[in-house]
Amino acid sequence: MFTPTTHHHPIESFSESSLKHLHSSESDHTNGNNVSPAKTCSNEKKQKKHKILFLDAYDSFSNNITSLLTTLLDDVDVYVLSIDSPLLDPTSPDFGKRFRRELAQYTAVVCGPGPGSPDNDADVGLMNYVWQLTAAEEADGEKGGEGGALLPVLGICLGFQSLVKYGGGEVKRLKRGLHGMVREVLHLPHGSGEGDGEGNGSSSIFRGVQPFKATLYHSLCGDIGQHEVSDADWEEGGAKWKPIERCPDLLPLAWVEEKREDGEVERILMGVKHMKKPFWGLQYHPESVCTEKEGNKVIENWFKEALSWNEKKKRVVVEVAEGERLAHQATKPSLLSMLQVPVGDEHMSFSTTSERNKMWWERMGTRPEHRSVTVRLPYGVQVSDVVEELGLDGSDKVVVLESANAAAAASSRADVRGRYSIIAAGLEEALRLEYHTGDEYATFKLQQINGLQVDLSERVFLGSYGGIWGLMASFHGTRSLGSGVELPDLPFLGGFIGFITYEQGLSDIDIRLETRPHHRPDVCLAWVTKSVVIDHSLGLAHIQELYSSDASLGDAAWMRSTADRLVSVSAHHRHPFLNDLPSPAKKVKTRHPSTSPSIQTPLIPEYEAKVKACQEFIAAGDSYELCLTDQTKITRPLSDMIPSTFNRKQQQQRRSSSPIPSSWHLYKTLRSRQPAPFASYLRLGGATLVSASPERFLTYNRHGRCSMRPMKGTVRKSEAVSTLEQAEKILHVPKEEAENLMIVDLVRHDLHSICGAGHVEVSDLLKVEEYQSVFQMITVVEGQLPPTSDEKRYTGLDVLAASLPPGSMTGAPKKRSCELLQQIEQNSERSLYSGVVGYMCVSGRGDWSVTIRSLFRWDDERVTVQGQGADSQSEEEHEVWHIGAGGAVTILSTPEGEREEMFTKLAGPLKVFADLG
Repeated sequence: MFTPTTHHHPIESFSESSLKHLHSSESDHTNGNNVSPAKTCSNEKKQKKHKILFLDAYDSFSNNITSLLTTLLDDVDVYVLSIDSPLLDPTSPDFGKRFRRELAQYTAVVCGPGPGSPDNDADVGLMNYVWQLTAAEEADGEKGGEGGALLPVLGICLGFQSLVKYGGGEVKRLKRGLHGMVREVLHLPHGSGEGDGEGNGSSSIFRGVQPFKATLYHSLCGDIGQHEVSDADWEEGGAKWKPIERCPDLLPLAWVEEKREDGEVERILMGVKHMKKPFWGLQYHPESVCTEKEGNKVIENWFKEALSWNEKKKRVVVEVAEGERLAHQATKPSLLSMLQVPVGDEHMSFSTTSERNKMWWERMGTRPEHRSVTVRLPYGVQVSDVVEELGLDGSDKVVVLESANAAAAASSRADVRGRYSIIAAGLEEALRLEYHTGDEYATFKLQQINGLQVDLSERVFLGSYGGIWGLMASFHGTRSLGSGVELPDLPFLGGFIGFITYEQGLSDIDIRLETRPHHRPDVCLAWVTKSVVIDHSLGLAHIQELYSSDASLGDAAWMRSTADRLVSVSAHHRHPFLNDLPSPAKKVKTRHPSTSPSIQTPLIPEYEAKVKACQEFIAAGDSYELCLTDQTKITRPLSDMIPSTFNRKQQQQRRSSSPIPSSWHLYKTLRSRQPAPFASYLRLGGATLVSASPERFLTYNRHGRCSMRPMKGTVRKSEAVSTLEQAEKILHVPKEEAENLMIVDLVRHDLHSICGAGHVEVSDLLKVEEYQSVFQMITVVEGQLPPTSDEKRYTGLDVLAASLPPGSMTGAPKKRSCELLQQIEQNSERSLYSGVVGYMCVSGRGDWSVTIRSLFRWDDERVTVQGQGADSQSEEEHEVWHIGAGGAVTILSTPEGEREEMFTKLAGPLKVFADLG
């Protein structure tokens, strides 16, 4: 069993020196916010674990809290129930009884953070009923009830604000939100010494806690009348540590005092205790990766107080069978465990012709074996040369995943350089899986078999698979190479490769999509059995294929012929468009008006208005950060690669004098101008993608080790910013660090949902990396999949399914932020942009990048335009390209700054059309 460790330490500030200290310290300083050492079991008889109920308000940090509780506290299991669970409907006549029965099973309750305000009952749901609990003998006259009703509760962030409101306080807007800000928490380390109103002495949960800094994620604050207290009484009279007249039942335990731009100090309540009930609250986020570990003592003290209260009240926790509990474990079950049909059993015995014809897709690729040939590439040969030598540049089905900056000079400061590139071959004979979000079925397609056109297509209804992810898990699970098999140390041997759209990610988090006027695939994956993997470090090409073990070995003719071609290939595959790329000082050759691209960029006033709308939602507490995007639309005549029967003769005549560069030439131009470690060129499922993505989304190895690299914080290279040191000074500021930190904590939450408590760590925090034209701030978050039986095993696919859409493209909390973005972006479809591209290998490995810095089109999206000049009486078809760009809007953003960032990111892909026309 894997037992991860981490190096997480108190962060004095987000300075470079403190970050270096964070990464160089010893492992015995491990913080439970990140990873806690695995507990060991003694030979003594184990006591039953305490159970904590976590009320989830749809926050994107919830799993980090459940992990912290599980790893930090002794012998604790955490169960999760959503605040609006249909299993506990407050309008039901037996709600009270069912609610008390559920609560009776837990030692304590934690009311978690989330978007919104406690002034909106729907945002807090069941929390309101928790605060109204009374002692068992007072509950509806039921002596003893269901094992007791009143129990210890801790509210965090939204849960804290809900408690403040219940105690008579108000919830108001801060002068300016503090999302992602790290502040020192002021408290009395010796405890308050106040009683609980029931004759029992009670120490503060901050007793023995030294000064520490914590992460804040809020724009609303609890108001108990603190600003009505004079400065003299506040400090000298000790009023800040006593109940204030307006809220006599609320005892303040902690504060943040924020000096504002107007010179005033805003008193922000950070901790509170109810004087008559065992209720506590914390405004800050104890689970954040940047909350110092000293803050863990507060959680430990709270749980000790909870246990003490239960003991004093002789409260007995009721034990029930697992199936009788309404709440569920924090970790999601694996995709394979949820299949109604065990993996492998869905494959039929092929005893009849009808069965063979009906389930042809199930037989393909089963029991795979791998073989390969390795050759050394001639000096100077690039991926593009290999693609063209194999004739794939003109194919209507091709996938190239390229480490386009691998050949960067050794003296380059670029931090991220991929080692391998992957070229999928033979896609005409590859099985293809397509799924349109919202359908009850997916479709398997096959174009050719042994060179013969067959055009097979079959719908597979998803009911028994639990959805598209279950089907993918089942199909991939029966075609994986055994864990005990010795395999080449290559990233890809064969398997699924393709794209997943942003809209599929929205569906995965239960966001309803508006009706779309098309039926394009949101999941499009080809089952690749033939591929070329290029090792840029060693200059080798691995030509490989998968074949079925129950088939004859075959003659491997494709591998041999491909090897012969690659050994002799020269670096001469250049297109006229690329031989004469215009320099910045050189004007692009004027083209015929009807062949020049038409470009429609976002309108500046509208985009800035959208930024302001985002900030209003953030100020209202509905989001911490919103990743706003917009799309530029480019229309141009169809390239030679896109056949058209519409005015074919006229269009061919025009192209002969002014040819239209193909999508492959667009890709070659983009990769030369913006070489990126996760570049890609795809023509699959009717989509064409040209990408220079610098951002890895998720990678995992065959041993279950997962890694995510959220990227937030960008500065373009210029004369003023040309070195890494200069970029670090610009990016290590509160706004940029807060943007990154919010997504880091979100990614930790996503990983925790699959890897489980104590198996997620941050290995690189707020690191600035250098790329060809920009500097980027990234963080590396890693996790380890839990060990399970083979039939119910977790795979990287579980993490992928649980993590979409990419948090760096949504904001936090993810679900509410995506709902708001749908509204702000007027339900515009992002499509491939903001989705992911990558592969899941039969070896168990996988690698996915975020689709940014890219352009894409769909083959079925055409516009008809009127000819110009001599052709003014004619019409012709134009293809439509899209470029998405945007940025993370926070409370510290400015409309002008966000608009500039959007156009900066747009500039690279858009310039391709200016270069090539």
